[in-house]
Amino acid sequence: MRILGLSAFYHDSAAALIEDGQVVAAAQEERFTRKKHDSNFPIHALEYCLDAAATGLDGVDYVAFYDKPFLKFERLLETYLAFAPRGFASFRMAMPVWLREKLFQKDLLGKKLTAMAPDFDCKSKLLFSEHHLSHAASAFFPSPFEEAVVLTMDGVGEWTTTSVAIGKGRDLKVVKEIHFPHSLGLLYSAITYYTGFRVNSGEYKVMGLAPYGEPKYTQALLDNVIDLKPDGSFRLDQSYFDYCTGLRMTSEKFNRLFGRPARQPDKDLLDQFHMDMAASVQKVTEEAMLRLTRSLAGEYGIPNLCLAGGVALNCVGNGHVLRDGAFKNLWIQPAAGDAGGALGAALAACHLHLHLDRPRPVTPGKDAMRGSYLGPAFAQDDIERRLTKAGARFQVLDEARVIDSVAGALADGKAVGWMQGRMEFGPRALGGRSILGDPRSPTMQKTLNLKVKYRESFRPFAPSVRREDVADWFELDADSPYMLLVDGVKESKRREMTAEEQALFGIDKLNVPRSEIPAVTHVDYSARIQTVHADTHPRYHALLSRFKDLTGCPVLVNTSFNVRGEPIVCTPEDAFHCFMGTELDVLAVGDCLLLKDEQDPSLKTDYKSAFELD
Repeated sequence: MRILGLSAFYHDSAAALIEDGQVVAAAQEERFTRKKHDSNFPIHALEYCLDAAATGLDGVDYVAFYDKPFLKFERLLETYLAFAPRGFASFRMAMPVWLREKLFQKDLLGKKLTAMAPDFDCKSKLLFSEHHLSHAASAFFPSPFEEAVVLTMDGVGEWTTTSVAIGKGRDLKVVKEIHFPHSLGLLYSAITYYTGFRVNSGEYKVMGLAPYGEPKYTQALLDNVIDLKPDGSFRLDQSYFDYCTGLRMTSEKFNRLFGRPARQPDKDLLDQFHMDMAASVQKVTEEAMLRLTRSLAGEYGIPNLCLAGGVALNCVGNGHVLRDGAFKNLWIQPAAGDAGGALGAALAACHLHLHLDRPRPVTPGKDAMRGSYLGPAFAQDDIERRLTKAGARFQVLDEARVIDSVAGALADGKAVGWMQGRMEFGPRALGGRSILGDPRSPTMQKTLNLKVKYRESFRPFAPSVRREDVADWFELDADSPYMLLVDGVKESKRREMTAEEQALFGIDKLNVPRSEIPAVTHVDYSARIQTVHADTHPRYHALLSRFKDLTGCPVLVNTSFNVRGEPIVCTPEDAFHCFMGTELDVLAVGDCLLLKDEQDPSLKTDYKSAFELD
């Protein structure tokens, strides 16, 4: 039994395929089209999934879509009627798109599918899941728990913005919901907009900016903007927002409350005020997450918690939830945003909609996501053919020599592009499509941000560390394979700051080394940790082991293999082009090793301005 899941038409379109309840393949459309957050029908991701299962669409039993378009249209109409005549401008702009495309998504999906397989019976084989049920299914069914509370939080699905479900075996029931326009995700997106970053893209920048600020405006948000109850439920005062009726996220009243208008990124500099706003909304988000999870733990008495939805990508908040201990165990879907809805839709169809008598085997301590390495991989002969056609000059080495060469280059301070095995599903690079560096270097963060990633200097980098070494370097002693937990660098690894350094404010804190691994230690001594496991990515684990042999340090800087505004690389050609367009020194693709100074200089390109700001 094969079920194909799809998400599309909003942002981060994706496809996922399960076979007899097991995850076979999953990928975002942006990786193939090279268009960040691509929202179009995921034809390339779909074709990849079918190819990974060695089948065509005619070999798929059902196709499941991740939400219900008619319910979204109902929300659009009812929201306008609730606020009319205010908001007519945004309503007028939205209606033609809905009437022309989105309202008839079932027909559109049917046409796309029958174009691939004319005999595909859309009437009986095309299924629809609700948005937050898809999120919940993506979180619970691949989790290592037989029973769990499942909390989903995002901007908005059809109506729901926050949901609570209880999962037991093959069953999953939604028991609580908070509805639009009251949304923790939209509050965070509003501050993203207000501080001058792009909504649905820049939220992680706000999270990274927060430690440079002080949460001076937390109480103002709690007193005026969000009514946060002791149990974590909440309501937003809509007079401070404009997303229901206008084309902006925040209103003039919001501007008056905080004393200035939204930052225009092309005109206004990022200053201490914006850092303090970031710190404040982060504090509110963490408090909401803690109140919710404490309340749910007390109400249901279940020791396990699963998270999904865009807010579950707030790894700082996730770290607080884990350390709080209200739930003994925590598991977060690595593709927590809309892309993961494709997988959730397929799993919901399997276990809930079709009532298929499919076993759901659970292995305690081991999830069913295969390390989230669910995207394309390339055979060695194919890699060599593709690189040769692109004009690359490379050596072909055995695995041991690739690892030895790359570890040596890293120890020498080189920046390395690393493309190995299957591509990751979700927003994080986990050692399949990564840029790597030496975390001991006090200049590596700045070098990678400004010379390789071409992005803001304040953006932190994550450490990859062998699972067996994590507790020696960080305050975390748990699995964090998907880079979704933040915790502190171990006290013994920290560097005591001078009085002058402690007196610094804002971005001036950036260049002060704080530990033995300054390139991955944020200004508050925290780190977004990825634990690397030998069973899910043996080659990456071996690289960390070899780097430890050379340096005594089992940690590497790990950031996604792309530049600012570009999707993570997918193919060997993507990797080579990014390598030639940036100041990366070394590239390892499979068993091929490329050195920058051996390449044809005429193939260098300007990647700094090749992609839009994200």
